[in-house]
Amino acid sequence: MLPGGLLVLGVFIITTLEMGNDFQNALRRLVFAMEKSMNKRRLWNFTEEEISERVTLHICSSTKKIFCRTYDIHDPKSSAKPADWKYQNGLSTSWLSLECIVHINIHIPLSTTSVSYTLEKNTKNGLARWAKQIENGVYLINGQVKDEDGDLLEGQKKSRGNVQATSHSFDVRVLTQLLLNSDHRSTATVQICSGSVNLKGAVKCRAYIHSNKPKVKDAVQAMKRDILNTVADRCEMLFEDLLLNEIPEKKDSEKEFHILPHRVFIPIPGSTVMLCDYKFGDESAEEMRDHFIEMLDHMIQIEDLEIAEEINTACMSYSVNTEASLDNTDDEQPKQPIKATVILKIQQNIGVIAAVAVAVLAAGISFHYFSD
Repeated sequence: MLPGGLLVLGVFIITTLEMGNDFQNALRRLVFAMEKSMNKRRLWNFTEEEISERVTLHICSSTKKIFCRTYDIHDPKSSAKPADWKYQNGLSTSWLSLECIVHINIHIPLSTTSVSYTLEKNTKNGLARWAKQIENGVYLINGQVKDEDGDLLEGQKKSRGNVQATSHSFDVRVLTQLLLNSDHRSTATVQICSGSVNLKGAVKCRAYIHSNKPKVKDAVQAMKRDILNTVADRCEMLFEDLLLNEIPEKKDSEKEFHILPHRVFIPIPGSTVMLCDYKFGDESAEEMRDHFIEMLDHMIQIEDLEIAEEINTACMSYSVNTEASLDNTDDEQPKQPIKATVILKIQQNIGVIAAVAVAVLAAGISFHYFSD
C-alpha cells in the first residue's frame, strides 16, 4: 500500500500496562518476520547510509503512555534499545510528490532448464535482470538531468511556510540504456528455449519525499523503488489470483494472456500523501471502497478513489512448449544454436577480418607497384 519513499518502520500494540512485558518478545519476532517477508519481494537493496533500526510501540490503554523501543534488523541477535517518541506538527502535509509513467516491455525467455520451475520463480528471475536497467537508468526531473547531490527544490519559488513547495508535483521520466557502454564487454549466450513470459504495458508510478531540504538522489531513489515495487507486486498478485481461482492451463504451445491488476490511489485524511492498492478488472469501485475502509478504518467515498491506469495497462503473456526437455536428443535441435554461434563469432571477429582484408589489399597494391 505504500508508494515509493515510504516504508514500514515498525509495529505497535495497545494493551494494559501489566500486559506490556508479555508482548515484548512477540513484537520483536514480528518486527524481524515482517522485514524478512518484505525483503523476499523486493527487487532492490537498502543502502549503507539508510537507518537499519525498526520500532516497536507499546501504548498503554489506561494511561495513554507510550513505550518506544528499537531493533537493528541487520543483527538477528539485536536487543531492544529505548527510544524517545515525539510528535511533530505539520509533518503529514510536508511531502513532495513525484509522478512517472513507465512503459515496460520485458521479455523473459524460459530455457529448457528453467521451464520446470514455477512461473512465479521464472518471472522473478527475469524481473531481477530488468531491475538492473531501472537502477542504472537516467532520470529526468521536469525534463532536466539534475546533480544527484543537488537540492530538489533548487530554482523553485518558496513561499512563507513552504506551502507552495509542499503542494508541488514533479514529473519524472526514465531513460534506460539499450546498449552497454564500450567500456563493458559482454558475451553472447545461445540457449534453447521452450517458452517465454512477456510483460508489456504502461504503469503509473508515484513517490513521495519530505520537503525538508530534499536531495535529488533521494527523490530518484524513491522513484526507482516505486517502479520496481509496483511491477513486482502486480505480478505476485496475479500469481496468487491464478492459484486461488485454479485457472486451468492451456494446451501446449498455446499462449496465455493475463491483465495485471490496476493501481488505485486513496488520499490519507489531513495529508498530501496517498496510499495505494490494486484491483482486477472484475472488481467494482464499491468493492475497492469497502476494502480501503476495512484496512484504514476510515470512511471513504467512491469519488476519492483514483484509478491510475484504465487504458494500455500492463499485461502478461505466457507461452510454453512442454515437448522440449533436457532428454530431447534430436540431432536437428542444436543446428540453430550452432548456426547462431557461428554468426556471433563472425560478428565478434569482424574487426580482425576487416584488418586482414586491408592488409592483403595493401600487400597486393605494393606488389603490383614494385612489379611495374
